Amino acid sequence: MAAEVKSLNEECGVFGVWGDPHAAVLTHLGLHTLQHRGQEGAGIVGLTDHGLHRHNGFGLVSEVFADPESLRQLAGTAALGHVRYATAGGRILENIQPLLFRFSNESIALAHNGNLTNALSLRAKLEADGAIFQSTSDTEVLMHLIRRSHAAGFQAQLCEALNQVHGGFAFALLTEHALYAASDPNGFRPLVVGQLPSGGYVICSETAGLNAVGADFIQDVQPGQLVVVDELGLHVSQYTTDTQLAVCSMEYVYFARPDSEIHGVSVHQARVRMGERLAKEQPAAGDIVVGVPNSSLSAALGYARASGIPYEMGLIKSQYVARTFIQPTQALRERSVRMKLSPVRPVVAGKRVILVDDSLVRGTTAIQLVQLLKDAGAKAVHLRIASPPLRFPCFYGIDIQTTHELMAANHSIAEMRDLLGADSLGFLSTQGLEDSVGLQTTAPNGGLCVAYFTGEYPTALDDYEQTLEAELAKLQINIPEVSA
Repeated sequence: MAAEVKSLNEECGVFGVWGDPHAAVLTHLGLHTLQHRGQEGAGIVGLTDHGLHRHNGFGLVSEVFADPESLRQLAGTAALGHVRYATAGGRILENIQPLLFRFSNESIALAHNGNLTNALSLRAKLEADGAIFQSTSDTEVLMHLIRRSHAAGFQAQLCEALNQVHGGFAFALLTEHALYAASDPNGFRPLVVGQLPSGGYVICSETAGLNAVGADFIQDVQPGQLVVVDELGLHVSQYTTDTQLAVCSMEYVYFARPDSEIHGVSVHQARVRMGERLAKEQPAAGDIVVGVPNSSLSAALGYARASGIPYEMGLIKSQYVARTFIQPTQALRERSVRMKLSPVRPVVAGKRVILVDDSLVRGTTAIQLVQLLKDAGAKAVHLRIASPPLRFPCFYGIDIQTTHELMAANHSIAEMRDLLGADSLGFLSTQGLEDSVGLQTTAPNGGLCVAYFTGEYPTALDDYEQTLEAELAKLQINIPEVSA
């Protein structure tokens, strides 16, 4: 996504290790690999000789763990880490995960990627029953449900709690006796299991995290699945069989690292296929193809291959500018775009540029990029988006829970083209996206959640249902429109 300022904010990342003497150090390395999934805060809980201990704080992993002593204090044979971008709750220290709970008989660390659609109603009921919450995060709801369960044993209590929460989630929990991980019944959020050369295990959000610590991939955590790692090894079971695969399509479009694989599909190769399909569906008369660094480069490569139009590095990204979507004002976010991306004038001057981006949310960045290229002498800028028009909110872990700022929800393609200042504008079709990912499944929509494009949500929306209905009643959206 262009300079990451489009208000489509990343989800979170989890990384856990069990059975390795360097667990905290490996988790620290793994969180660096998952840093793209959240920059608001980071934390690690380590299983030490004296029980579970935590270090967390605001900022990047390198900032939170700048003091080497912070890692040494977490040394032990197991650890659980988390990088956060807030999708529910506010920016307070109590929300920085993993959350750590201390009870009279045990301590439990909890990390979560996703968003619970019934968290508000569950929390209200729990508070009415006397529960006291320490954070504003929806994650904490799960622990209250676990502690209120009368099932025999922690694993049975966890399963009972998992069957009460709805929405998108990948949970990881660390106790003094085991590491647990669970995926929601649709598998919205990715979660994988690997094994270290030491014999220990890793559970994390992306296979890139496994690669970073030299772990061999074992499996994706399937929808409704519970994975437990303890001193006896790896145990896999289903906490529910009422499942249907619906992986978040934006993982393939934008969120995941290109060197990751999700359910056996290479993210980079899927993006290349999106670009190839986009070239067939939305051709343009251009002299060069330019991708928006970094997440759009794979799609731009595919577009160039399929169209036969040369791929050029027409935009350069500075690697040393803070991520722009976290700037406090729109004016600062827009200024940050020009700091972060700059055109290569000799490459674009006098050329008809086909600019490939992965998605279009608010459009504020695209407006600036089109203008940057034209200021650099581009004869024309044809904007091509390697995903369908994003017209509907997400309630499963992406921070877009309103249609107000979604450009495609409020304007036709022709209107967007004019607002963006582009000479033409075209999007990938939903079918094109599903085919490009190519999951081997018989699940609807090719095993993807495409609700952001179609408005067809794979689950009930619980606490969000009425608000969404009221919003959509005000909008008239022409779904088939993909080019102008």
